[in-house]
Amino acid sequence: MNIERTFVALKPDAVQRGLIGKIITRFEEKGFKILAMKMLEVTPEQAAAHYAEHVGKPFYDGLIQFITSAPIVAMVVEGIDAIEEIRHIVGATNPDKADVGSIRADYSPLMKCNCIHASDSVASAEREMRIYFDVEKELCTNWKTMMEVVLDGLQ
Repeated sequence: MNIERTFVALKPDAVQRGLIGKIITRFEEKGFKILAMKMLEVTPEQAAAHYAEHVGKPFYDGLIQFITSAPIVAMVVEGIDAIEEIRHIVGATNPDKADVGSIRADYSPLMKCNCIHASDSVASAEREMRIYFDVEKELCTNWKTMMEVVLDGLQ
């Protein structure tokens, strides 16, 4: 099994629309483990670090403005093939192209307000986790989900 950690952020529109519980439930029901979670107001420095790969693109300023406009919920999530699986649950960036039943298809009215961010690679996940968490101190790793208990019993 390929156990991975990834970074997920519920964006300001998800927080403002009261979707936190509904979105987190999707990950928990699929068997993913939330190792860290906090609500925070993103600083301009965090926003710039998060979207560094988009500097110079025409939409960059809008990204910074949006992510700093209201609180987000930042999470570190762990599970089997977490990066790929969570991105599948999240859906395509453009909600019009997202699979039916994905978070973005269900809750995102526009691409600009697409509710959620999920890391697209191991390298991005590591970088993004460190923008929002002290990964040596803030991750709760000494517990098992029910899925882990069941899987341990099958071995």
